[in-house]
Amino acid sequence: MSKLEPVLRDFPDSFETERLTIRCPLPGDGPELNAAVIESWDSLREWMPWAAQKQPTIEESEANIRIAHTRFLAREDLRLSLFLKGTGIMVGGSGLHRMNWEVPSFEIGYWVRTRFAGQGYITEAVAGITDFAIQELVARRIEIRCDALNERSAAIPRRLGYTLEATFRNHDRHHLTGQLRDTLIFAKIVEEMND
Repeated sequence: MSKLEPVLRDFPDSFETERLTIRCPLPGDGPELNAAVIESWDSLREWMPWAAQKQPTIEESEANIRIAHTRFLAREDLRLSLFLKGTGIMVGGSGLHRMNWEVPSFEIGYWVRTRFAGQGYITEAVAGITDFAIQELVARRIEIRCDALNERSAAIPRRLGYTLEATFRNHDRHHLTGQLRDTLIFAKIVEEMND
């Protein structure tokens, strides 16, 4: 693998799955992000440390989008927005985070808008993002991490054939309660997918 600077790596900033358009955040997405986050606030607060504070304003959501867009262009973090195909309706968020471009390896994170929960959208998105990481970014390792008590989140990598590599015991404290929590580490290794 060449030592190409991450910022010089060219790859698509959007792609589609059966029901979704998955793309980098764009200026102007703030109001729709805000609506999705506010609608889903109660479920997000339980599992997402970024949702532990006060609900964001539309302006804060727009600033968040613009920062995410800039970081995507710099290849520092590849946040992805999930939209119903052919609409401007946000289904949730995902992305490829904690990158190591020398491997390359990535971690997929995700959340779903409340009205779309339980309909397979996140499984579809994560399958598409996994394929994108392998085909476009030449990923050799993809991880998914989640709180051991977040059964719905852990079901996604299991459903998609990720291997549970480890349980990090007492790995973190819950962002609301301060209780010690375990973290599940799932991974896909490209070589194993070809066996």
